[in-house]
Amino acid sequence: MTNPVKAKHRAMWASGDYPALASEIVAPLGPVLVEAAGIGPGKTVLDVGAGTGNASIPAARAGATVTASDLTPELLAVGERHAASLDAKLTWREADAESLPFETAEFDTVISCIGVMFAPNHEAAAGELLRVCRPGGTIGLINWTPEGFIGQMFATMKPYAPPPPPGAQPPPRWGDPAHLAGLFGGGVEDVTVERRSLRVDLFDRPEAFRDYFKSRYGPTIAVYKNIADDPSQVAALDSELVALARRFDQGGAVMDWEYLLYTARRAG
Repeated sequence: MTNPVKAKHRAMWASGDYPALASEIVAPLGPVLVEAAGIGPGKTVLDVGAGTGNASIPAARAGATVTASDLTPELLAVGERHAASLDAKLTWREADAESLPFETAEFDTVISCIGVMFAPNHEAAAGELLRVCRPGGTIGLINWTPEGFIGQMFATMKPYAPPPPPGAQPPPRWGDPAHLAGLFGGGVEDVTVERRSLRVDLFDRPEAFRDYFKSRYGPTIAVYKNIADDPSQVAALDSELVALARRFDQGGAVMDWEYLLYTARRAG
């Protein structure tokens, strides 16, 4: 991969163990998006930023013809093995969300489940979602909100993170309905947005959440790598992430992580 920004992004998501996190925490989101987007037999579906297939595999099992695309082939390989174990038939394709290798209006439905939101150039990625979706087709997204737990985690990590690439925008902005309205403009109609929450009860204490993300989640790993030579900063971020988990604790080590469910019809 010749683009250094893309290569770095790909390496970040290949680090740690995102497949475990996807399976153990965010797997329930895929079927939610498949249902909201009306995916079923006869539909051609593109999943952008598919990762290990949390939405792609349920879409295929619902009877659709599915292409799962992602910048990180290591994640696609895990998803392909999992799909095979379920006898789910779909196509896996390495692809950059900001420059998709698909024809204009090729798909009936274009979805992304906490995937496209991590493309640095939001306008370019949104333009590609619109381009590859046929007029009258469906665009369906699940994105973490800025106010929700993951959005606040990124805000907590920001002071410790390396500088973003020029022009890059914060991923949780995709969870802001106003930002999406600006990205898609008149390219969509019949927009619906709904704030929902994913209940997370995997961690028995705040420190367990922190340590889990430090070892498995690429963006968190990258931030800690940036401050690895400064023990005081590492200790400060350790403390802030624990405080964040405590703030969102609903009692009994249960957290609700807010996300935005977005569906729209491609205009034209």
